[in-house]
Amino acid sequence: MAAAMEPLNLQGWLPIRIWQAQQGWRVDWCWFAEQPLLQPFFRDAVDQALRLPFNQALRRETPLAALQQWQRQRPGLAPSAFIFHASRCGSTLVSQMLAQLEDHIVLSEPPPLDTLLRAELPWPQRVQAIQGLVSAYGQPRRGGESRLVIKLDAWNIGELPWLRQCFPDTPWLFIYRDPLDIAVSHLRRPGMHMVPGMIGPSVLDTGIFIDRERFIAQRLGRLLQRGLDYSRAFGGQLLNYQELPQAMERRLGDFFALTAAQRRAALACTQRHAKQPDQVFLADTEQKRQAASAVLVEHVQCWARGPYERLERWRQRHA
Repeated sequence: MAAAMEPLNLQGWLPIRIWQAQQGWRVDWCWFAEQPLLQPFFRDAVDQALRLPFNQALRRETPLAALQQWQRQRPGLAPSAFIFHASRCGSTLVSQMLAQLEDHIVLSEPPPLDTLLRAELPWPQRVQAIQGLVSAYGQPRRGGESRLVIKLDAWNIGELPWLRQCFPDTPWLFIYRDPLDIAVSHLRRPGMHMVPGMIGPSVLDTGIFIDRERFIAQRLGRLLQRGLDYSRAFGGQLLNYQELPQAMERRLGDFFALTAAQRRAALACTQRHAKQPDQVFLADTEQKRQAASAVLVEHVQCWARGPYERLERWRQRHA
């Protein structure tokens, strides 16, 4: 017991994996030093960090309780905003715009947070672990960081009420897009939540798999409906893909409490592709709609068009 209470020194380390081992839940840490998280996704930053000789020679593993202990010793930044989204709808663009700001720490879909949000742990223990994990991510590693923004996985909209119990005062944003555009993207290159069984049980589950077009449309409908339900219940900010990137100059910049200079800096990166920064961004809405099959259009109309239109009415009423 005495050894477990010895002071920790995890400055410069970030949790990259949480899993349940025979001896209990464990945390795998990776050395990032002062390296900012500029990649489109947290997993990309992890892949880069793991190539460092230091991380190849030395890894750290702790019990789950180390998250809470490290938070007590050195509390990190409280989250200033959460970004939820319907996938393939501009959320990566928003997180990449914010990542350009030197005073921001931006976490984009960190797998350990998804693990804890959906873990089979007693709720009080899970709350402590989630708060400890977010505190670890909110550790200033360069000295000037003052804001922490976390973008979650698309399916985590189902865990929004639980996350609000951990951070009731943190504002949140739900980004979405016309469901036909999203569906075409997932048919071409399906995300994890659009592959049956890939992410395990989730709020998106709709029953027996029949065909890909219907499966994707049904899941999109449930995702958009949850975004609407929780916006009504918890006062979230709604953003349609069509408003990007110009919304960063106005209400989106207001939501993130950015200065005029920060808004200009954030907008400076929008000419590049958010997920592939080495490529120029090209609008693809018209191309996607032309590529949609009649079957896909029918399923989207049946399962997802209604929630989308209700979201639009709610957004326009409360913008």
